[in-house]
Amino acid sequence: MHSPSVSHRNAVDRILRYLKSTPGKGLMFSKNGDLEVVGYTDADWAGFITDRRFNSSYFTFGGGDLVTWWSKKQNVVSRSSAEAEYRGMAHRVCELLWIIRLLTELGFKPEKPMELHCDNKSAIDIAHNPVQDYRTKHVEMDRHFIKEKIEKKIIRLPFVKSKDQQADILTKAVCGRVFHDSLTKLSISDIYAPT
Repeated sequence: MHSPSVSHRNAVDRILRYLKSTPGKGLMFSKNGDLEVVGYTDADWAGFITDRRFNSSYFTFGGGDLVTWWSKKQNVVSRSSAEAEYRGMAHRVCELLWIIRLLTELGFKPEKPMELHCDNKSAIDIAHNPVQDYRTKHVEMDRHFIKEKIEKKIIRLPFVKSKDQQADILTKAVCGRVFHDSLTKLSISDIYAPT
């Protein structure tokens, strides 16, 4: 906003063209039998070429419906993809804890641990590894925080293949087919589309 250029204007025009061509698109909520809470978290390590910071994003589903989403450029530079994913994971755990509190206050306490899907095996290994070593010292607070929630069986960290990582569309450019497939998985549909 402080120094707009032609490329910024072109990006805005592209977004507006997309919005104009999709007036009926929106989130469709359906009634499901459970309130299982599932999250997807992703980060694009050193994704910003100018300062090598990373973008972190997530989606949270409640009962199969999309309830929260977020994407933000982080204000720190991470030293590895595992660190970027792990820092993002710590923020997502906080979000999941907030959702647990909200559901509990509404009388719907989750019966099983919430799942936070991540496509970085190294970040998942750091969360489960009881031994602190020099390679993870810079994320020590996040590591203890997440480990505590795993041990209390509040969350689980299952691995998800990159092709099934739903948060990818908020961190990376994807082809049209992948983008439209992702919209379907997020329950975004067009009320004007023929059935």
